[in-house]
Amino acid sequence: MLDKIGEPGSSKATLFELIGGTDNIRALVERFYDIMDSDPRAAELRAVHTADLSSAREKLFMFLSGWTGGPQLYIERYGHPRLRMRHMPFPVDEAARDQWMYCMIKAMHDTGVDEAVIEKMGAALWGVADFMRNREG
Repeated sequence: MLDKIGEPGSSKATLFELIGGTDNIRALVERFYDIMDSDPRAAELRAVHTADLSSAREKLFMFLSGWTGGPQLYIERYGHPRLRMRHMPFPVDEAARDQWMYCMIKAMHDTGVDEAVIEKMGAALWGVADFMRNREG
């Protein structure tokens, strides 16, 4: 299955298509924040977010839509994501990275994302999450 995953615009399917499009990206994001909001293993990560996760949910949905090869909703509304700059006000260390990845991988499993897609997307997101670190530890 991994050999079917290509770059946006190629003849190969994008992650957006392999995940199942807009509705499944939305479900993935909703599950991600539900896990973060309730799982004790993500308590430190949850603590740096506002009480109301509505804005975070919408921004992650918009970002993942474009990042996976679908509509560029985040860029259309906010411009370039500049992820590292936007995360600088928040303490992002290894624990935060690992908790974020835990929630995302669990959300992918819980929403029925194909294992090969989880592998590919998980590896790509790991690089992004690790790049967001701005604190030691």
